[in-house]
Amino acid sequence: MKRIWYITGASKGLGLTLVKFLLEKGQQVAATSRNREQLQAAVGIPAGEQFLPLEADLTDEHSIAASLAAAHQHFGGLDVIVNNAGYGIGGAIEELSTKEITDSININLLATVQVIRYAMPYLRQQRSGHIINISSIAGLAGATGWSLYAASKSAVIGLTEVLAQDVQELGIKATVIAPGAFRTDFLTSGSLVIAANQIEEYRAVHASYRKYAEMDGQQAGDPLKAAQAMLQLVENPAPPVVLLLGADAYNRATVKVSTQLDAYEKNKDISLHTAY
Repeated sequence: MKRIWYITGASKGLGLTLVKFLLEKGQQVAATSRNREQLQAAVGIPAGEQFLPLEADLTDEHSIAASLAAAHQHFGGLDVIVNNAGYGIGGAIEELSTKEITDSININLLATVQVIRYAMPYLRQQRSGHIINISSIAGLAGATGWSLYAASKSAVIGLTEVLAQDVQELGIKATVIAPGAFRTDFLTSGSLVIAANQIEEYRAVHASYRKYAEMDGQQAGDPLKAAQAMLQLVENPAPPVVLLLGADAYNRATVKVSTQLDAYEKNKDISLHTAY
């Protein structure tokens, strides 16, 4: 079934793979990036009836609203909204500057919220649609050195879980995807940001940066298979609200859930002792 997709952060990584895959499958795609020319060059086909490259500043709600309006006008509708743009920031809390903190929250969380806000009137009017938010396994099971990234991605998961409930009566679906490590450029220095202010005592935190840098190009996840999974997701009449992608994501999530359940049971007496 042909659908109209709107995808943020589409000039590289998983977003670019998804755009190319969908176009090959005959889907109609509106894709956003900070630079329209770079996006069109990366995708490799001109704008037309099937593809609409858009320049959007995801820190500006008016720019987001304008890009959604342009996509809706161009294609005559919107079916799938993919909040893919992300910002990876590593650092212990006291190492991070206010700008580094706000940049992360603005892209990972606030941009997602604003895209949903401005997409919902179109979806609500047609009583259909699917919102897909790309989080991370870090949002379910964070790792040393990535507290703010984990916090913002965890917020996307919580947001989507409630969003799915809120829009169900409108005939709209919502899913949050928590990928593990996929072989994109996300771990390169151009995509992953490390706090400029590094405090020597945080040795384990800094060691984690080297660990992830060494993973670049060795990630087990195939981005094309992730794109295929997303197309299967929207074709599912009863899609999951949370979808893990990658064996590493599945393993980290299940270990985390098991650990949490053990801790809840060990402290059950304290938990239940607070009632009147």
